[in-house]
Amino acid sequence: MTLWIQISSGSEKPIYLQVVEQIGTVIARGELRTGDKLPAVRTLAAELVINPNTVARAYTLLEQSGLVTTKTGSGTYVSDPKLRRGDAADINILTERMDALITRGLNLGLGRAELTGLFEDRLEKFTGKTESDKTNDE
Repeated sequence: MTLWIQISSGSEKPIYLQVVEQIGTVIARGELRTGDKLPAVRTLAAELVINPNTVARAYTLLEQSGLVTTKTGSGTYVSDPKLRRGDAADINILTERMDALITRGLNLGLGRAELTGLFEDRLEKFTGKTESDKTNDE
């Protein structure tokens, strides 16, 4: 499996966080599924032309967040979503970010329907399903 990760050396965001966010996005979109193996640390580092310690740090953060599991001698694999912990601290951070986005949208003059529409459009981008599709599935 080849991960398409793009590193921006001019970004203010550290490289290891760029790797974490991009792998997290690929997992969220379902492009990497439960049990899929991530590239070895040295392999990904060579592909991205970065230090292997940077990839190792990213993998450690992904493991701490519950997105992946490392099996010694075997590799790093995408975790089962049912086994991922819903850390209250992570949910608080998510809520704070959502509050900031809502505030920014309201300050731009967007209404409730526009904000909800934007959120649903972005959610559909990741899940591939609209709210009406989910209702029909139930």
